Amino acid sequence: MSLSVVTSTLPGGIVEIAPQGEIDVDTAHEVREAVQAVLTKDRPTRIQLNMRLVTFIDSVGISAMVAGFQAAEVSGIKLVVTEPSRFVHRQLWVTGLLGLFGAPEPYVGDGAEREVPLR
Repeated sequence: MSLSVVTSTLPGGIVEIAPQGEIDVDTAHEVREAVQAVLTKDRPTRIQLNMRLVTFIDSVGISAMVAGFQAAEVSGIKLVVTEPSRFVHRQLWVTGLLGLFGAPEPYVGDGAEREVPLR
């Protein structure tokens, strides 16, 4: 499965980066590059990594998120995770990184999302 990343500007100078799909060894660079592009091009008040549509993330994907957090922090910008899928929420909790990204609650949709089996 592939990954698509949509970046949009929200009110208040917040930039949202919304990946959709799987963030793994083959696609993690796309998340890292999206954060870097925002930091290079814009001066947002905050970056929100909306993880609602991420169906899978591995250690390389989490590493890319941490790299993005650190790059934003060096620039004086807060990077937080919003609406993590249950899978992403669990991975951040298990790795002890949930607090680093603002301790978001897992996304609870209208039930229309399909549950992705664990690998």
